[in-house]
Amino acid sequence: MNTTTEQTACIFDLDGVLVDTAVYHYEAWKQLANSLGFDFTHAQNEQLKGVSRMRSLDMILEWGGIQKSDAEREELASLKNSWYVAMISKMTTDEVLPGSGELLQQLKEKGVKIALGSASKNSALILERTGLAHFFDAIVDGNAVTSSKPDPEVFIKAAELLAAATADCVVFEDAFAGVQAAKAAGMRVVGIGEVENLKGAQIVIKDLSEITVAEIEALKNK
Repeated sequence: MNTTTEQTACIFDLDGVLVDTAVYHYEAWKQLANSLGFDFTHAQNEQLKGVSRMRSLDMILEWGGIQKSDAEREELASLKNSWYVAMISKMTTDEVLPGSGELLQQLKEKGVKIALGSASKNSALILERTGLAHFFDAIVDGNAVTSSKPDPEVFIKAAELLAAATADCVVFEDAFAGVQAAKAAGMRVVGIGEVENLKGAQIVIKDLSEITVAEIEALKNK
C-alpha cells in the first residue's frame, strides 16, 4: 500500500472530542454498580476515560470489592452496554461538541483524510445519530482492535486505512492514555481538555472550535 508523505491526515477519538457520551457511560456504569449494591462516583468515571469496556468493568468490580467469574463478567458488561445503547440511541445532532462539525467540514473541503480512532464499540450508532458519519474515510473502533489505548494499535490501523504515513497523522484526544497511544504511533497530538491531564500533547485546546486547518497542518513541523 502506498503512503502519502505530505498530506496531513486527521484521526479523531470520539467520546469527549467530537461528542460527549461520558454522561451516558457514567449513568450506565452507575446503574450497574447500584444493582450490585455499591455506588460509583464522577471521579471514578474520569479514570475510565479511554479504557476498554471489560477493563472498566474490572476496575468497577475492584472498587466495589466484588469478584465475578468470566461468564458473569461478560453478562454484566453486556447488561451495562444494553443500558448505554438505549441511551445513545436517543442522541441528536445537538450533542455534537462545539466546533466539531465545522472543523470536520473544513478538513473535508481541503481534501484532508479523516479517520475515527476510538475504543467505543458503538461508534457507528453514535456517528449516525449525531450526523457525523459522512465525514469519515475510515473507522477504527473497539470492534476492530484487540489492544486498547495506550497501545497504539487503533491509530496505526487508522493510518493504514487512510494510506497515510504515521508521521503525517494528527490525533485529537481527550484522554492521557490516548495521547500516549498516539505518541507511541509516532503521531502529533492535539489534546482536548485540561493541560495537566494531557501531558505529551503538542497543544491543548478546550474544544475543536479553537483550532484551524492551517494550525493542524503546521503541527507536523513541531
